[in-house]
Amino acid sequence: MLPRIADSLSFLYLETVRIVQDDTGVCAQVDSPRGVERVYLPTASLSCALLGPGTSITQPALATFARHGTTLVCVGAGGVRSYAGILPAQLTTDWLEHQARAWADEGERLRVAVRMYEHRFGPASVPAGTSLAQLRGLEGQRVKALYRLLATKHGIARFRRNYDPAAWDDQDPVNLALSASNAALYGVVHAAICALGCSPALGFIHAGTQTSFVYDIADLYKAKVTIPLAFSLAGSTQPEREARVRLREEFRLIKLMPTIVSDIQKVIAPTAAAQPPTAQTADIVHLWDPDLGSLPAGVNYADEAVGGADIPW
Repeated sequence: MLPRIADSLSFLYLETVRIVQDDTGVCAQVDSPRGVERVYLPTASLSCALLGPGTSITQPALATFARHGTTLVCVGAGGVRSYAGILPAQLTTDWLEHQARAWADEGERLRVAVRMYEHRFGPASVPAGTSLAQLRGLEGQRVKALYRLLATKHGIARFRRNYDPAAWDDQDPVNLALSASNAALYGVVHAAICALGCSPALGFIHAGTQTSFVYDIADLYKAKVTIPLAFSLAGSTQPEREARVRLREEFRLIKLMPTIVSDIQKVIAPTAAAQPPTAQTADIVHLWDPDLGSLPAGVNYADEAVGGADIPW
């Protein structure tokens, strides 16, 4: 049995290495004066691998990551990120169906968005009848207030959130640390979404990209995790590296991965999340019927369909 996504490690960042599969497992190789050095990667218990600049990977190693359901996130130079999710073939579609039903109904989609804001700012923090545009306004005010509070705490005279890939090295340490830690957070959230079988593209607040739902869920944790961490690195000479190192420890301490899994379930389908999980059979494929619901697959329904005719197969 592979570890559950809630029990797995959060993420591993690699750069300037070659990732290969050998007779023992998947390892990261790097040339050194002592020869080729190898570090074996715990692919079966790793939720997300961040592949930084200078990283290459072989097809057999990719196949092993795919079998273990590990999400690969390619982190480009200058802060440009592209996400690649690998879905295990044995996943059930239960939570994807919950997500799709909620996303397709405008009223339920707004209720999911409200639950996300209440998760961030507390129960009953959203007045009845508040529109999505008003929710965004409330969020913007609270995030700006948090920026001012943390800037005062860390002695920063003036701070403005600035993400500019074209002038990456010209940014201040707080912005660099915030961009790096947010990228790692997106990777971990993306891994949790894929492990549940949900769609990263069907967002309830964000829209228009293949990672809209990733941004929705990641926003639940920025005010508690990545934003305070970034401001604490205002005086760092290596804010990106320190952000990644400290973030791994932070994720472990607060047990972020099981929290993400639970929160996704609670925001998209709170009733289903409150029910105990059902055991899955080895063959989870079934047929859909508009009148009868789910029917077992692998059954010849020819007799019922054509009035008992004996059809050779």
